[in-house]
Amino acid sequence: MGQKRRIAILGSTGSIGSQTLDVVRQHPDLFQVELITANNSSELLISQAREFDVNSVVICNEAKYREVADALQPEGIKVFAGIDSVCDLVTGSNIDIVVASMVGFSGLAPTLAAVKAGKIIALANKETLVAAGSLVMGLAQKHNAPILPVDSEHSAIFQCLLGAQGNAPRLIHLTASGGPFRTWEKERIAAATKDMALKHPNWNMGAKITIDSATMMNKGFEVIEAKWLFNLEPDKINVVVHPESIIHSMVEFEDGAVIAQMGCPDMREPIQLALSFPARLPLNNRKLDFPKLGSLSFFDPDTDRFPALSLAFEAIRRGGNIPCALNAANEAAVAAFLNDRISFYDISRIVEECMDGTFFVAEPGLDDIFATNKDAFERAQRLIDKK
Repeated sequence: MGQKRRIAILGSTGSIGSQTLDVVRQHPDLFQVELITANNSSELLISQAREFDVNSVVICNEAKYREVADALQPEGIKVFAGIDSVCDLVTGSNIDIVVASMVGFSGLAPTLAAVKAGKIIALANKETLVAAGSLVMGLAQKHNAPILPVDSEHSAIFQCLLGAQGNAPRLIHLTASGGPFRTWEKERIAAATKDMALKHPNWNMGAKITIDSATMMNKGFEVIEAKWLFNLEPDKINVVVHPESIIHSMVEFEDGAVIAQMGCPDMREPIQLALSFPARLPLNNRKLDFPKLGSLSFFDPDTDRFPALSLAFEAIRRGGNIPCALNAANEAAVAAFLNDRISFYDISRIVEECMDGTFFVAEPGLDDIFATNKDAFERAQRLIDKK
């Protein structure tokens, strides 16, 4: 790989950020962490900064700046506060790769700043492409900023397409675990609590993405991401439920041949590939044992029990700023569900109402995206307050 690759991790204290640091631990000769950021987790941020001897940290919650600064400045680590600092620092000449793993719409502005600076983007923040896919991909092309997917499903598609010899896919098959409620009746799902929804059968993820997996909105977001990452129309994207989470996604070609990417459910695999691409490095993880796998199963998704998936397909077909409204309303609704303010199916009902109430902009600019996000989020909050 040549020289060490210098990394910024946006959201280092979250699930993806923490696993990125584990990859770095396994290859300290190949990667150097220059910048880490967190929103509120100040103690973990301080610990990470010390362990990896980073150049700079940003604590986005400015109320926690003094705590972090007092702990790290004596060690020569530069400490900053606020999202504007993140946007500034990701453009620095000391950074080669930006791991965009902040949760929610807040990840858009720093990712755009890194794209405009021509950085390699290891993209784990779904909301960036969901809310502003056309803008992000247009700027990435303009500024020659490669976007490498970190989501296991999109990394799988990316890897399958590497072997396609330029042949266009007939379909891509995004696999979904089905979440914790895959086998539940609709009436039982309606009464589900947040503790039930947070028990994902296969993956260890942050709270928001775990709830999105339970509603299948996460898979809907991945459909929208796939459209932008691989320049595909929605009718070329198929979702298939695969409870074992061994096949991470598949690409089907005109002759009927299907290429699949397989592996144990471990996010460190796609993270490491994004950091080391095109090289593949050793990874201390569980490897597939095919005789022990038994059988692999596949099912059609049930959009009656999981209407969020249909809403995402509707949003991308309508286009414009509607996916941004979908994302903003979902962000507000999931937070309310996690705070025990609404029921499980209220999430999709609120999202649908906010999509229908959004003023349509066919070709949104950045100001339109921020305005739509604000309006849809506030509309969702009003609906939540009525519950």
